[in-house]
Amino acid sequence: MLRMRTCVASLLAMLLVVATAVTAADATQAEIDALKKDIEDLRKKLNTSGAPAMKSSVDKALDSKYGPNATVTTKAGKLTISGLVQVWYYSIQNDNEGLFNDAAVNGIADTNEASDNDSFRIRRTELKFTMDIHENVTAVVMIDPAREASSFPLITDNQGTSGGVFKRRNNIASEFDDANDVPGSATVVSAVQQGSGAVPRLLQDAYINYHGVVPHHDFTIGQFKPPFGEEGLRSSAQLDFVERSFIGILGDKRDLGVQVHGTWWDDRFQYWFGAFNGAGNLYGSGGDSQNRADDNDEKDLALRAIVRPLWKDETWGSIELGWSSQFGHKGESSSEDPVDSPINGLNRNRNWAARHGAWLSYFAGGPVKGLWLRGEWAWIKDRNAPNQVLDVLGASTGDDGFAQTNGGVFDSHGFYGSIGYKISDSIWCDSAPGWLKPFEFAFRYDQFENVQLADLVNPEHTDNFTTRVCTVGVNYYIKGHNAKIMANYNFVDHPDGEADGDNREFHDTQSDSFVVSFQVAF
Repeated sequence: MLRMRTCVASLLAMLLVVATAVTAADATQAEIDALKKDIEDLRKKLNTSGAPAMKSSVDKALDSKYGPNATVTTKAGKLTISGLVQVWYYSIQNDNEGLFNDAAVNGIADTNEASDNDSFRIRRTELKFTMDIHENVTAVVMIDPAREASSFPLITDNQGTSGGVFKRRNNIASEFDDANDVPGSATVVSAVQQGSGAVPRLLQDAYINYHGVVPHHDFTIGQFKPPFGEEGLRSSAQLDFVERSFIGILGDKRDLGVQVHGTWWDDRFQYWFGAFNGAGNLYGSGGDSQNRADDNDEKDLALRAIVRPLWKDETWGSIELGWSSQFGHKGESSSEDPVDSPINGLNRNRNWAARHGAWLSYFAGGPVKGLWLRGEWAWIKDRNAPNQVLDVLGASTGDDGFAQTNGGVFDSHGFYGSIGYKISDSIWCDSAPGWLKPFEFAFRYDQFENVQLADLVNPEHTDNFTTRVCTVGVNYYIKGHNAKIMANYNFVDHPDGEADGDNREFHDTQSDSFVVSFQVAF
């Protein structure tokens, strides 16, 4: 055995000398590849004999060359790069009148022409860098240049805003913004006319995670999603439908803060506790909470817990139950009416705000394997920023008489339920024809009080109206969630304005939509 090792080592040394000479003489790439193959064969034999593994100078030299197939190196730690690309094509029913359009009675011109155009869209372009700098320390940075766009409508309900859920007054014609403006200068219309973007939202996640020291716990500080809800926290590559539900969109927001996460019994019981800036408000009318300084000294507290009484059971499947809450004070240094009687300060009324959510998911096992069910509910209580809610009677005071200048605290709630069947996970997978196996069929009912108007009697009070959306979806998995095509049709039912005894009548805006999403995740 010793003689064999000596012989192999001698041959290897000779090849190394030859390889070095060839490299010095500017050998061809084919010769270098052949030498590498011979050296690798010898190394395998040497390793089989029990001798320590060796790395040749040729390997070291080639590792430092440019690609293709070059080794990725970092100054320190281990770097993992992942990403997501989603490209949409959507078609929306054409209706040039918006929900609040009422030229005959109140003189309101609410245009929908900016939000009913068929279009291609780059929905997501996520690029994520995960650096394991130490066995206990990981840093994550995720950017999404597609988030900078602000002129696209919300595909499940184009009467909402592109970055959120709620319909307030973004499309209202300019006489309600400034008497000197010309029609078509409202926020959404202007964004489409001018191709304008939003405040910087390129930076999504930027945090450091500390783990592996305190048993069952890890700690995160930086910018990331507060632990609220289920669908909002789920990866955008793992969605069941092209777009999140109303509740899911509200949970898909970043903030700056710190969080503790605990997990027990193979992840079957988990909890999160965090403190966040909570800038703006929970309705989103005060701007995004990410990439900005806090607007008061208060911090929001966030709690989340899940329990999985059944998990990956072959007969019964998996069940997850969850609850989450976020609460804190909003606003600072404001007079009673921040528009009519402004002061030299931030001009945001101080109030207590909160939101709560609960959800259930079930993935069946046994004979109905492939069937899944999800449901989620959320309740929000907060106030809107001044001049964000339409006052159709002009009862408010201030420079903008047709906008609510001093809205009070109010609550909104909604829920969704969805069901689906995935052929590749079913008991019929082996017997199904090949063309059918990649398909998944899904349906979702989604409703939320997303339409907001100042009350007809007391303009400081906000009235809510409910939008309902039924979504029929077909998903085709080319390579799991990494490569798939999704097609959704959204049946949209807007409120008529006469709910709860209110003497209003909204325009019956037709805004059903069809959207196809092409996705690659890596």
